[in-house]
Amino acid sequence: MTAMDKIIIRGGKRLSGTVPVSGAKNSALTLLPCALLTDEPVTLRNLPRLADIDGFQHLMNQFGVSTSIAGARPEDFGRVMTLQATRLTSTVAPYDLVRKMRASILVLGPLLARAGEATVSLPGGCAIGNRPIDLHLKALEALGATIELAAGYVRAIAPDGGLPGGRYSFPVVSVGATENALMTAVLAKGKSTLHNAAREPEIVDLCNMLVAMGAQIEGIGTSDITIHGVDRLHGATYMVMPDRIEAGSYACAAAITGGEVTLQGAKIEDMEATVQALRDAGVHVEPVKGGIHVVSDGPLKPVTLSTAPYPGFATDMQAQLMAMLCMAKGSSVLTETIFENRYMHVPELNRMGAWIETKGRTAVVHGVDKLTGAEVMATDLRASMSLVIAGLAAEGETQVHRLYHLDRGYERLEEKLSLMGAEIERVGGD
Repeated sequence: MTAMDKIIIRGGKRLSGTVPVSGAKNSALTLLPCALLTDEPVTLRNLPRLADIDGFQHLMNQFGVSTSIAGARPEDFGRVMTLQATRLTSTVAPYDLVRKMRASILVLGPLLARAGEATVSLPGGCAIGNRPIDLHLKALEALGATIELAAGYVRAIAPDGGLPGGRYSFPVVSVGATENALMTAVLAKGKSTLHNAAREPEIVDLCNMLVAMGAQIEGIGTSDITIHGVDRLHGATYMVMPDRIEAGSYACAAAITGGEVTLQGAKIEDMEATVQALRDAGVHVEPVKGGIHVVSDGPLKPVTLSTAPYPGFATDMQAQLMAMLCMAKGSSVLTETIFENRYMHVPELNRMGAWIETKGRTAVVHGVDKLTGAEVMATDLRASMSLVIAGLAAEGETQVHRLYHLDRGYERLEEKLSLMGAEIERVGGD
């Protein structure tokens, strides 16, 4: 892969067949730092092969964590990684590793919990608006940490006797801050309570992993989580949950092409808001043994919805649904409540013949009879996928540039779409 690669799609092919859903990127990036909480080996199964996972592996190596990968046959999706943090040789996450990936801030809590201190560069890695980490820091302070900010780094320090634990009520729901607080609290001396905590399936996955390592957590899956600190955690082997955003993305791709696909490994209970949106648009979505079956056999209907924290409609699905709704009969209204700057895919979709008007946080998607292939530019991970979805239905050839965004979150995208009959290829840049 080079930075200049592009994907070429010849649209108009109806998608059909079965596609395996990879392990969830957003879960894997939270489960990897759990290895910092114990000196015993931690093994993660069903880990997706993604640029962000490779980046996080390098970051873990920086702290002296040994990592080994098994089951990496080229033809297999996913792989198995074993991490062991026998002894932490560093508690500093440097700028050059952190700037590429926002999720790096998730090492702050576990390093603090295990080593009593952590120094992490303030993150970069995202073009979809301001995603401040102040809630992460306030939650750690509530658990007993002292926080210092200097020269672009955040330093967290535990008192001499270790973190006492505490209680924190999140003023707004934050997935990342909930994750950091959980990983900090599991080794605290006392009890911690988190109120208005995020309830995403990825948070449940993290809690289940920590419990498998010996943590004591109550209220898993609710907005009130209680953690009883333990003296130490042990190793574990854990299977990363399936990626509900990848599954939803392929469902949108099937729907816009009038296709019929089975998403192998997807769990319908993790993606009810996405499933409801698809059904509202006239797409048939049903659970089947080992996955989800998606059939689109009539005109797509317009939908009105707003993004919201889980169990609401995920902001990470907004761009893909918008691309699908470009071909609906009528006008859809989408409101983005989570991140600003999350409509950067709109001008690119309009280049392909879509008719989308945005005002502030609202986008009105007027359905059109056809889309036409064009050269388009990806701006962020989910925006990239929206362009691929549009390209699958467009007449003629679509070229999507800046694939490094896609490679952060979709494991071997063109292979999976080819399995379903798409005419798609990756070519090197000039």
